[in-house]
Amino acid sequence: MAEREWFDKDYYKVLGLTQSATDKEVTRAYRKLAKEHHPDTNPGSEERFKEISAAYDVLGDAAKRKEYDEVRRLGPGAHAFGGPGGFNFSTGDFTDLGDLFGGLFGGRRQRTQRGADLETALHLSFRDAVKGVTTNVSVPSDAACATCKGTGGAPGAPFVPCEHCHGRGVVNDDQGPFAMSSVCPVCQGRGGRFASPCPTCHGSGREPSARRVTVRIPPGVTDGQRIRLKGKGAPGTNGGAPGDLFVDVHVAPDARFERRGRHVTTSVRLPFTQALLGTTVEVPTLDDPVSVKVPAGTQPGTTMRVKGRGVPAAGHHGAGDLLVTVAVTLPTKLTRRQRQLAEQLAEALGEVEETSA
Repeated sequence: MAEREWFDKDYYKVLGLTQSATDKEVTRAYRKLAKEHHPDTNPGSEERFKEISAAYDVLGDAAKRKEYDEVRRLGPGAHAFGGPGGFNFSTGDFTDLGDLFGGLFGGRRQRTQRGADLETALHLSFRDAVKGVTTNVSVPSDAACATCKGTGGAPGAPFVPCEHCHGRGVVNDDQGPFAMSSVCPVCQGRGGRFASPCPTCHGSGREPSARRVTVRIPPGVTDGQRIRLKGKGAPGTNGGAPGDLFVDVHVAPDARFERRGRHVTTSVRLPFTQALLGTTVEVPTLDDPVSVKVPAGTQPGTTMRVKGRGVPAAGHHGAGDLLVTVAVTLPTKLTRRQRQLAEQLAEALGEVEETSA
């Protein structure tokens, strides 16, 4: 999220809150608005729902909320020292002022940095998306080097202050009445280097890793929905908090079933005689089949409802239903006897047109 966008968007206003709102009030407001504007129950509200989710993604995370408040307070230039390799006052890159000025007193504490957010895709069957499932996703990422614990230095190697910035990690650029600071181009804000780099990661502090993350998918997840797992992203640096993992859900279509909000739809084909006389038919569901009574005289396209066989209840949502549409089949060829019987039935029903003499 670009800080310019954070500065332009008032997420507190989106959730109907003030900046003094507690974490519980933020969560309560999000749940209320998400229920009111969820696309499953309120078609056409997709953009509003995305706006609400984006606001909660920031305000519902303590670290992001703190950074957002700082950007809103200082303006879009608040992170002049931010970015890759730079400093960021609002996210705890400086654990205290000693991180900035420690080089002046013979030592410098390594700054902490939050881990990066990661993304992965999850492909689900139609049934798992409707019923909900607990599964695993593979997340390729860099892990903290096991040898140097993410510092980038060989075990026991001393940290040598940078000669260009004298261990401060920033350099000053005096421009008349203004003094601007920027990240040291030599040490990239680290304040120095280790006398000997780590032999395993060659000084990067990272090594390739693939891990399995357990994901609990709630009932009724839709194709294209994104699920955030807090703290499951890339690890932080020097004790920094890990990032988040975003799981993009892809739902495969099903040959027999479709979704309509929290309802599941299917169809059943009946001979016209059964639709005319009435019958009991076995209908497939996402669990065991059920018997459905078809009243006599049921018309083609009639929809029958099987309670509770749609999307299971979850959170503030009740269980959906199975909607069964009746399709009536007609014979394409009749024997002479069948035609005679059909004509007799038509005559009995008054459907035969009288011909003029």
